[in-house]
Parts: sequence; C-alpha cells; structure tokens
Amino acid sequence: MTGSVRGLSRRSRPLTPTARVRRLRRRITLLFALTSAVGLVAMAAWAVRGDDVRWRDQLDRTMSADTNWALGLLETDEDGRLDAGVLLDTAGTACPPLHLLSVPPDAAWDARRIAPADLVVEHAPREPCLTVGGAAVRRAAAAAVNADEERSLDGRTATGEPVRLFALPFYPPEAEEDARPQGALVTVADTAAQQADHRRLAWRVTGGCALLVCLSALVGHLLSGRAVRPALEALDRQESFLADAAHDLRTPAASLRTLAETALRGDTDSTDVHRRTLRLAEGMGALVDGLLTRARLMSGTAVLAVEPLRLDQLVEAVVEDAPADGHRVTVKAQEAVVVADPDLVRRAVANLVGNALVHGHAPGAPAEVEVTVAGDGASTTVTVEDAGPGLPPEVAGALFERFRSGSRSTGLGLSIASWVAHAHGGSLTAGPGRRGGARFVLRLPSGERPSAEG
Repeated sequence: MTGSVRGLSRRSRPLTPTARVRRLRRRITLLFALTSAVGLVAMAAWAVRGDDVRWRDQLDRTMSADTNWALGLLETDEDGRLDAGVLLDTAGTACPPLHLLSVPPDAAWDARRIAPADLVVEHAPREPCLTVGGAAVRRAAAAAVNADEERSLDGRTATGEPVRLFALPFYPPEAEEDARPQGALVTVADTAAQQADHRRLAWRVTGGCALLVCLSALVGHLLSGRAVRPALEALDRQESFLADAAHDLRTPAASLRTLAETALRGDTDSTDVHRRTLRLAEGMGALVDGLLTRARLMSGTAVLAVEPLRLDQLVEAVVEDAPADGHRVTVKAQEAVVVADPDLVRRAVANLVGNALVHGHAPGAPAEVEVTVAGDGASTTVTVEDAGPGLPPEVAGALFERFRSGSRSTGLGLSIASWVAHAHGGSLTAGPGRRGGARFVLRLPSGERPSAEG
C-alpha cells in the first residue's frame, strides 16, 4: 500500500518548467514526423497507384491494337455466320492466345445483358502459350458484350501465373447504331514481369518513405531543439539568477539576523550594531545590484546606452571612490576615448579594482594596486595589477564564472566585468603580473559603436 502511494506521488508530481519545455520539444518532433509521414504515405500511395494504372493502360493499348488488327481479318459468310478462315491463315492465334466468342441468334437477352454461359466459343487456340480457363474467357467476353465496349480484367492461368484478359466486341456487317454486339474477341497477355516491376517499385517507394520519415523526424528534432533553445536558455538564466541570489544573500541575511538578536539581548553597544548593520545593508544592496546587472546582461535585455566616454577620467573617478582602508592604488592613465555605456564600464572597472583590493595582498598586509589606461588605436585597455599571491592554477580556467574568484571565494564581480567586456565587443583576460600577483586586462574597442546584444 505504501509503495502504491509513493508511486502515485511520483506520477502526480508536477513537471518542472525545463521538463515541460523538453516534453514540448518531443511533441513537436512527433507532430513533425507524423505530418511528414502522412504526406509521404499519401504521395507514395499516389505514385504506386499511378504506376499500377500506367502499366495496365499501356498493356491494354497494346492488346487493343492487336485485337483490332485481328478483328479486321474476321469475315462473315452469306448466311451471316462468322468465318475465321482468313484470320487463321494470316495470323496465328496461339501466342498471344486469341479467342472468338459469338452471341447465338436466339440468345436470351435480359435487359440487354447476356450471361457468360450463353456465349458460343467459335474459336480457341489448340496449344496456347497461356492456358486460361474457359470461364474467365467467357466472363471477359460477356463484360465487353454487355458494356458494348472493350473491357479488360485480371486473371490467372491454370498454373497460377497472372495474366490480363482483353475483350473487344464486334458487330454484324451493316449493323444499325443500336444493334447489339455479335460477339467478342478475347486476347490474353502475361503480366508477371509487369507485376514484378510494380512490386519492386512499391518496395522501393516504401523504403524511401520510411527513410524520409526517419530523416524528417531527425530534422524535426533538430528544428524543435533550435525552437525551444531560447526558452531553455531563459529558464537556465532564471535558475542561475535564483541560485546566485540565494547563495549571495544567505550569508549577509544570517549576519543581519545575528546582529538583530544581539541587539535585542543588549550584549553589545547599539552604535556598533547599527554601524555593522549599515555596512551589511550596503553590501546587500551592492549584491542585489550586481545580481540584477548580471541577469540583464545574460538575458540580453540590458540596452547599452553608449556614448563617447573619457575612459581615463572614469577610471580615476572609480579609484577615488574605492574604499582605501590603508591600501594604496596608483593610476597611470593616458587620454583615451571609447564609445561605451558609462554605468556598465564603471561597474566593470570598480569590480576589478575591488577584487584587487580584497584578494591582491597577503593577510594583514596592505594591498598595492596599479591601474593603467592605455590605447593602441584599435582598442583601449584598462590593466589592474596587484602584488598579491597571484592566481591559483585550479581556478584559472573558471575565473570568470559566477561564484569564482582568485582566492577561491564566491562572488559575481569578475563574472559581471567579463559580461560587460563582451557586451561592448571587447574582452577580459587574466594572468600573472610583473610583481607576482594577478593581472587583469579589460580591453574595449575604440571608435566603434558596439552592438546592443549582451
């Protein structure tokens, strides 16, 4: 009973958004394959049916020409009886077999129809190359006589080989327009080769359809994947944003709770608690701002408000606003103008400088950071170099991913700086500095207006 409840719980568990999108992709693929299959099956059926009609019509035309030629050799004597002497003397009737059947003058016509058994066999080949039962020949002749026009039908020989029977009605000399047929000439043709070719064509078409259906399913799967990829990427960005927010806000939220509990107990000076609370609040605000900036950059919704910008002046302003706390930051900047978004570039430079101040020194020692702005015409670089312990090899490959930094701690600063660089068509690289520390180079193109895609 418990197992049944657990199984029901698993089955009734709601699907995640990513699972729903992937299920939608499978359904799109199936619908694409089914649509293609219906169309291909319809075309295949039309092609096979057309080939079947084509070879039968072609064979009927050949048999009709032979039968009409034989009909021209058929004569009638003075008493109105059929005389096949000329036909027998001029052309052989054994291969293809030629049968001559007549309607007796006293035949009982029922509503202008005559029964096959009422027909009289005037001539039948003695040793035909295709032996067909007399009943099949009579049915073909009766069909032509009753329809008052040529008729054809399929049959089989005595040994079971497929054949085609063709019947052509004929009339007495000087017959009136509404006269009834006097009889019919029936010829037989072997259709084994034509039917074998038709079967081969049907198998080829079937195999081709199966292959095309599989190919269309594969193409549909690829196209549906491209169609749902933006949705999956958006969901991934949303999950990343939520994970970033939960991860980065968990520690300061816990610290705020601890400070609040301490203040309620009265175990410490309220002024110190307020000061620490203010610093935590400012840090949380910066974190939230960084998270939102990163989310906008990843989703491509951040519109670059580009304008001509004195990069050297922006870097100097960022360094002046950076918290020194006993650290030393020097700036070597030459005049440089780029076309970029001032707010985003300011955030990227501030993140690089902040990262150097936090991680670019030994514990207990002040940081020595050098910021250089230089241009080479095509691009302008902002180099931030420190004298700290450098970059550990284990984090060098994932340095600009979220929650990674040079000292193995979590953070978004370098990730945001990298996104800003790429949003402007530039790059952010990291490597060892001249003084043994880390060296970050932010490169922005000069004189070109970047695209608005993040």
